[in-house]
Amino acid sequence: MKCPGQDTQFWDHSAVFEVKCPNCGKEVEFFKDDTMRKCPHCGHKFLNPKMDFGCAAYCQYAEQCLGNLPPELLAQRKDMLKDRVAIEMKRRFGQDFKRIGHAVKVARYAEQIARDEGADMGVVLIAAYLHDIGIKEAEKKYNSCAAIYQEELGPPLAEEILKKLGADDALIKEVCDIIAHHHHPREDDTINFKCVFDADTIVNLEEKIKKQEISKEKLEEIVNKKFLTKTGKNLAKKVLIKE
Repeated sequence: MKCPGQDTQFWDHSAVFEVKCPNCGKEVEFFKDDTMRKCPHCGHKFLNPKMDFGCAAYCQYAEQCLGNLPPELLAQRKDMLKDRVAIEMKRRFGQDFKRIGHAVKVARYAEQIARDEGADMGVVLIAAYLHDIGIKEAEKKYNSCAAIYQEELGPPLAEEILKKLGADDALIKEVCDIIAHHHHPREDDTINFKCVFDADTIVNLEEKIKKQEISKEKLEEIVNKKFLTKTGKNLAKKVLIKE
């Protein structure tokens, strides 16, 4: 079955149109299914400004449908995927608003850290939303939410979610690896892992402080020893120690 948006039998007179080249200003003819065109006057390549890339941003068959996807669309795919992952995370946790809130907060801090550390925002946010996805299964199977059980049971669930949403294999592999040891850093960890770890650590400490008072001296000791990125450490000082 051909995608209806690309099937010419559904096209009308608006399927062929002209657009001014952003480089030289001359008219360039586009068909509605062209992802990009090369200006015959100056040779400049540019995206089809009228093309709706919405479905291609998440569809696993987009490359077969549209050919080689431009970098702008590839970035959009990952950006839209993390939003759909967030929705799926909330669906899986259901009425467990505490864990939904935890994941959302980790993602919010992870985004701040990743931006300054130059990490892959898509990987970081997807891993942040799904880092505790195995916790409910751990409670069912082991009657415990211990980190070791979350790390065991989380990756298969994350893989299931990401495959369902059409994520590529490399992204699935990296996100699952982060989840599989998100409480236990390794010497060779990526900056993507470090951003998620630091964000999760900040939220865990925030939650711990609400339950029991921790002295400023103790917090400073934890922050100086535990955090893996400079941005994470500075954010922790701002959030936890109010510096």
